[in-house]
Amino acid sequence: MKPLAGIRVLDLTNVLAGPFCCHQLAHLGADVIKVEAPGTGDLARQLGADPALNAALMGVSFLAQNAGKRSIAVDLKQEGGREVLRRLVEGADVLVENFRPGVMDRLGVGYEALKAENPRLVYCAISGFGQDGPWTDRPAYDQIVQGVAGVMAITGDAESAPLRVGFPVADTIGGLTAAFAVAAALQAKPRGAFLDVSMVESVLASMGWVVSNWLVAGVAPAPVGNENVTSAPSGTFRAADAPLNIAANKDAQWRALARHLGREDLLDDPRFRTREDRKANRAALKEELERVLATRPARDWARELNGLGVPAGAVFTVPEILAHPLVADRGLLGAFADPPGVGRDITLMRTAVRIDGKTPSVDAPPPRLGEHREAILAELGYDPDAIDRLEREGAA
Repeated sequence: MKPLAGIRVLDLTNVLAGPFCCHQLAHLGADVIKVEAPGTGDLARQLGADPALNAALMGVSFLAQNAGKRSIAVDLKQEGGREVLRRLVEGADVLVENFRPGVMDRLGVGYEALKAENPRLVYCAISGFGQDGPWTDRPAYDQIVQGVAGVMAITGDAESAPLRVGFPVADTIGGLTAAFAVAAALQAKPRGAFLDVSMVESVLASMGWVVSNWLVAGVAPAPVGNENVTSAPSGTFRAADAPLNIAANKDAQWRALARHLGREDLLDDPRFRTREDRKANRAALKEELERVLATRPARDWARELNGLGVPAGAVFTVPEILAHPLVADRGLLGAFADPPGVGRDITLMRTAVRIDGKTPSVDAPPPRLGEHREAILAELGYDPDAIDRLEREGAA
């Protein structure tokens, strides 16, 4: 099922937040045309752990979220390039960009100008701090946004905070927020809207419990490491071979855990009788439990505790979880055989949704820079001579 089949999206974005947004839309069936800068294209083409792919402008960071898209290189600083974009907009449903606020207007192809070409256009602008306000001119990268949004201040523990989350969480949440907003705006009648997606606001919106503890209860968030501030025992514990997460958040789960570990005595200990008692004495409770947990492997405990209705799970590495049937058998990963410009078979992630039992997928691998130039320009009505002229001028 391709719920966005027939929708054309113009992806003018770079690096992660915008490309990740359009990655979701492509897997849901949209025809995504990636409009890139001539010569270098999306900066992500030069980023990733493989220097050879970076040099070939097919960096791992680019491959990760650009499968299924078509690419054309257009110089928006030239009138010929802007004309190509205007023609693209005439037949598009969505345009997504993540330039600094005001850049598209200065080029003469901002929302108001393009709206005149296509009043039904859904124009999505992703930025670090929003399209208005005191920080519109500031550059925004994931780590900057994590710090500004308060994420780093509550990540780690009292000794290690502030820490950045170990993946670009602000870019990713910003991209998901944009994809959600685009999908919703496509349903509006009449269609046509300007979507202002701030990465800081997107991240804050995802921190509902943390933010509300301050707004409603007046409790300032603090870094608590791997502990769950709402309950105990709920956090990460030391097992014989690896860390083990246990979330005994209900009283019944706490009682089942204590009994399974042979520590029924803890149930009558005045330090641990109620949830609030256990929260106040979580360090002592953790020490008591780890005396038993440290005697056996984490995955053995996880299997047994889950069987008793006590949520538990070993801490996996990324390679471990990708190879596990939990992921490997669900269709999240898609393979491409020797895609152009890469020189090897690659496996990439799709999108984290199943529709009628199937994971949406795309047929085409990530594109080389400008790979679909002639086909796209021909669709726009350019004849071969006009295409040659655009190339000579460097406009497309």
